[in-house]
Amino acid sequence: MSTLFLIANLLLLLALLVLAGMVVYLLLLTVAACLAWERQLKPIGPPAHRILFLIPAHNEAALLPATLANLRQLDYPTELYEVHVVADNCSDNTAELGRAGGAFVHERFHNTLKGKGCALQWLLRRLWAAETTHDAVVVLDADSIVSRNFLRVMDAHLTAGARAVQAHYAVRDSGSSPAVALRYIAMAMVNYLRPLGRMLLGSSAGLKGNGMLFRAELTHQHQWTAHLTEDVELHMSLIAAGEQVLFSPDAVVWAEMPSTLAGSTTQNERWERGRLEMLRRYLPRLLGDASRALGRGQWRRAYLNFDAAMEHLIPPFTVLVVLSLLLSAAAILLFALSLWLAPSALSWATANILLTLFLVVGQTIYLGVGLYLAGTPKDTYKALLHAPAFMLWKLVLYGRVLRGRQQKGWIRTTRNEDKSTM
Repeated sequence: MSTLFLIANLLLLLALLVLAGMVVYLLLLTVAACLAWERQLKPIGPPAHRILFLIPAHNEAALLPATLANLRQLDYPTELYEVHVVADNCSDNTAELGRAGGAFVHERFHNTLKGKGCALQWLLRRLWAAETTHDAVVVLDADSIVSRNFLRVMDAHLTAGARAVQAHYAVRDSGSSPAVALRYIAMAMVNYLRPLGRMLLGSSAGLKGNGMLFRAELTHQHQWTAHLTEDVELHMSLIAAGEQVLFSPDAVVWAEMPSTLAGSTTQNERWERGRLEMLRRYLPRLLGDASRALGRGQWRRAYLNFDAAMEHLIPPFTVLVVLSLLLSAAAILLFALSLWLAPSALSWATANILLTLFLVVGQTIYLGVGLYLAGTPKDTYKALLHAPAFMLWKLVLYGRVLRGRQQKGWIRTTRNEDKSTM
């Protein structure tokens, strides 16, 4: 009996140590984010770079006009930026509204090569063929608005030598519903705290799919793919080439999120399926490259690859919390049983209890500090009361993804004005 309890406690200890390692890394990023919080890149001198906005749009007639109106109001010389919309396989009047909003519209129709990555790569080739002059491009979703200083800040990064920059990708109208507020909280951790910490540690902020700037020459060297998470794939290509994506907390892009969890399902399934695909494809390669770089004494290159591997390896925070709760329950049960039936295993059971306490405290600090640094509105914190329902929804969604149910083509995320969500 004692041997059985000892083995059970040791197996549980191993599982807890894996989670503890992930939490330690998140806390490292949290501390780094705190140290980097006040560091901001201020624009110096007049704007100097010509920048193109590239907006892939699939049936975005409802939201594209607001995006284009927002881009006309930027604090940047109008002669130094253009807006190009690729109306991809649209069956509505997206193209007409794009032209009415002052954008250069490029209509694309293809029966098989569908999706954001295909649309962007097609648009870039079209711009190259037309010899459109520009220093950099910004990829922006059709349902987004940006801060008025967006291009001024990006121009400052280009002047400082940046080759790729990720803006702070946040949620519009975070108080509109509990589902939107919870998405705001989740994105504040992944899209603000972690990239902010990575900048201080010399790593790469990653690409979040929206509000991304690339120098023109970089778009020739690295292509967009047709995969589910084309932004992650592009980031892996940049990492392999030793490139670093910088994070710009002062340039903000806000995107609309579905007001219900049901409306978020398609988008989240695509993200999580893409995460698993990238994990399988790139984790061994990243760890191998990190090991080889370490052997050659290339510390920065080694950390760049190791950090990218950790971002793939650490599950979504919701999943991490659920796993921690389940293992904590198992630790408490084993402690009670060991106390009663196997006192010789009690020291191991006690170690497990201490590890569960660390997991709870560590994740609480990570969440609390992240929300504070991101300037989360007070009303948004109320959404944490709905966290159990959010976690259940996320687990069900993960089950669907793991069963391998596939999506075909460009599946448009449900919008709040769609009648189907009423």
